[in-house]
Amino acid sequence: MSTFSIFLILIVIVAFLLVVVIMVQNPKGGGLSSSFGGGGGQQLGGVKKTTDFLDKSTWALAILLLALILLSNLSIVGPDSSQESKALDPDTNTSIPSSEVPAEEIPLGNAVEAPE
Repeated sequence: MSTFSIFLILIVIVAFLLVVVIMVQNPKGGGLSSSFGGGGGQQLGGVKKTTDFLDKSTWALAILLLALILLSNLSIVGPDSSQESKALDPDTNTSIPSSEVPAEEIPLGNAVEAPE
């Protein structure tokens, strides 16, 4: 299994977890935080702590996803990974020498004169 495949699997897992954490949140302050701390502040975690946990986990997963995507770019190996760009290589001469360029032949009978 290549390094890129491992990064791809991790990216999919983190993206799924990020979607789950975002879907659990309610923009109006309800969601999971209201079910844990609905009536009193003495329940499991309380409303404020649950909201803080969901916010921190959302940011952590988003940063982790971004880092994994950037690191996966480094692990991509192309078919010619050992070769550099020929456009940047000064040793590679891809131009045709002027001695090999055929001269254009203009038939004398078809020459067009410019009007005066």
